[in-house]
Amino acid sequence: MRYAETGFNLEIDLTRGNIERVATDPGDTELYLGGLGTNAKILWDRVPPEVEPFSPDNLLIFAAGLLCGTPAIGCNRTIVSTISPQTLLMAYSMMGGFWAPELKYAGYDKVIVRGKSPDLVYLWINDDEVEIRDASHLQGKGAIETAELIKEELNEPKAQVAAIGLAGENRVYFASIEQGRASASRGGIGAVMGDKGLKAIAVRGRKDVNIARPVEYLELCNEVLQYIKWRNENPIPGVIPILAGLGSPQEMKIHDEKWHTENFMWGNSRVRKKGFWNKEVEEKWTETMENARTRLISCYNCPMKCGATISVPGLPTYMMKCFSKLTYTMAAFSDLDFGLRIAQRATEYGVDAYSTPQVMAFALELYENGILTDDDMSGMPSDNEGRFYWLLDRIVRREGIGDVLANGTYWAAQQIGKGAEEYAHNNIKKHEQLPLKLSMLNPIYFLMYATGEKINITQIEGQFPQTPFPTREEREEFVKDWIQVPDEKFKQYFLDWELRGENSIPYYPTVPMTCDIVDWQEKMHYIDDALGMCAGLSSFPLKPPYHIHNYPRFISSGAGIDMDEAKLTQAAKRYRTLVRAVNIRRGMRRADDKPPENHWKKRFPELEAQLLDEYYKFKGWNNQGIPTKESLHELALDYVSEDFLRRGILTDNEGIP
Repeated sequence: MRYAETGFNLEIDLTRGNIERVATDPGDTELYLGGLGTNAKILWDRVPPEVEPFSPDNLLIFAAGLLCGTPAIGCNRTIVSTISPQTLLMAYSMMGGFWAPELKYAGYDKVIVRGKSPDLVYLWINDDEVEIRDASHLQGKGAIETAELIKEELNEPKAQVAAIGLAGENRVYFASIEQGRASASRGGIGAVMGDKGLKAIAVRGRKDVNIARPVEYLELCNEVLQYIKWRNENPIPGVIPILAGLGSPQEMKIHDEKWHTENFMWGNSRVRKKGFWNKEVEEKWTETMENARTRLISCYNCPMKCGATISVPGLPTYMMKCFSKLTYTMAAFSDLDFGLRIAQRATEYGVDAYSTPQVMAFALELYENGILTDDDMSGMPSDNEGRFYWLLDRIVRREGIGDVLANGTYWAAQQIGKGAEEYAHNNIKKHEQLPLKLSMLNPIYFLMYATGEKINITQIEGQFPQTPFPTREEREEFVKDWIQVPDEKFKQYFLDWELRGENSIPYYPTVPMTCDIVDWQEKMHYIDDALGMCAGLSSFPLKPPYHIHNYPRFISSGAGIDMDEAKLTQAAKRYRTLVRAVNIRRGMRRADDKPPENHWKKRFPELEAQLLDEYYKFKGWNNQGIPTKESLHELALDYVSEDFLRRGILTDNEGIP
């Protein structure tokens, strides 16, 4: 009997219209855990680097994490993986909600889609009955509208539906997959879904998920729940409100947006509006939010209310979460009412709420500087907000200049030329980032940003504080109940970190300490993405309920796998290295490991080079960021080194040819 996982994947070949239920190897679970880990193994095995993102041979994988569908609090993430049309690398994006647990209850751990359908279709998974159904009547429909229409058509109000909107159908490079109260947005995975002619996947499950040692497992779940309650009643002093409690940024709950609006950049990620936030703005935005927010909502089996239903006059109700509340507002130099309104249309279109506002602001900056002309923008309204609506519509329909912008700022700049490249300035590995700009380089953030292949800082940073606390006394108080640290040395790192002086940024932590901290942050995110855990309860906030000390017990008692901290650390390192290997095989090298040029006002090139050198050694990579033969052998990834040697990526003496 398999525990926590079902032991079966659903293989869908849209070219042939073939559906197959395939048993999986439990040995792969022990090596790669599940979720992102086993997704990476499948992509390595079945999608060689010659395969283009819009090839029928590219796979689109929807995976429920290993512990999804069990009573583990907040464990509900679907990990969607493919080859990105925007970065040309492995894309993986997580969505919460209820879809992943429902897939487990239907009897599957993953849905693996290959091929292309000649006509628009949707997939209906109803326990053991699986159908590829016609979706021609859904063509052009919004993502949320599609989900409701499918549930009505199937007469299954409890079905969970993941769908694309018009952006996905038209292969917009930053198209998302929407699923009720959550979305998988990064990397253009919605474009791959649209290219395959797949409008939606609806799932309804009524089966059980087996637990290896139920009594022990439930005790662990109750411990987590009690800790969440205690932490919410005892917020961490001195921490900004969005991280004072637990959960992902509680954006829909708070109204004081001074920190976000004055520390993040406006427009095309260039302008900092210091002094913008005042009593008048706060009162207006509070009124807007209170009137629009119908109720706070949670994902499956989670007490943290991180999202909200939003209803603004004249528009259908939709669901919003996290910083997307502000992205359109700040790109357009507008107000919250505009941001909430345009976000509703963007959600139906199915586009990434981080990339899309920046692409539109990028276009307007090019226009203001004469690189795009009136001919390019023919028909664009004269008012600022009207311009954003106009651009959004053109992008998702790939009409006129929208056809160029639909490929994201990096590729659009290459096509436009005339100096447009200088305006596509907020990318990592060809992918738009949050508009967060800082003053002096932070070594920890530099390494997380440069080497993180999630290509999204909120999915890299985590349990180590972002800045030192002002006084030694505050730091000493913080470390007292810091049970989550994997080693006591991390407490000392934080105690010695001063605001100013010789122990401040950029001179502290030293390079080895920086490597330790970054590796800890990354490890926790990778564990979450294999287990299906919300980062807001584990890898993202300070002092979370899930950590390296209790995770092995969850895996052992839940999945029946003999696990301890050392084995879990090695497993996370194994599939993190495999993700790196997939991307190395696709051409990624050291030159790609860099944050945006103007992310920090003050940079330290020599220090940055040293940081990369030392971090590569720490991870077992050579000076081009390629995992070495020895490190691959240590991780039981000899098949990777054999492939690298055959392709000339590595040589027998570990050098680069």
